[in-house]
Amino acid sequence: MELIAKILVGLVAIEHCYILWLEMFVWTSRGPKVFKGLPKDLFVPTKALAANQGLYNGFLAAGLFWSLLIQDHAWSFYVAIFFLSCVIVAGIYGGITAGKRIFYVQAIPAILALIALHL
Repeated sequence: MELIAKILVGLVAIEHCYILWLEMFVWTSRGPKVFKGLPKDLFVPTKALAANQGLYNGFLAAGLFWSLLIQDHAWSFYVAIFFLSCVIVAGIYGGITAGKRIFYVQAIPAILALIALHL
């Protein structure tokens, strides 16, 4: 189960690297294709805001990758719990305030990884 948990943590980290890339580097070109519910004219004026969000997603990814590199099992476990919990809270908040899809795309994978860590 430990291997499955690490794979799930890694997948959540990779997902947040993708979100970083999307929000920081291709917000105005790829963003409208991903976030179809937003009017296209909002992407250019919100470019700086999206980049800031992307940076935070990068911090989440970095923390999750870091948890995979820590040799001490207990320390790795607690770091992973912290960063997965941050992802879950952000996913729940985004699901409530921005769109239900965010809950399913961000929070559910992190919840699954958190459950796997505890098994």
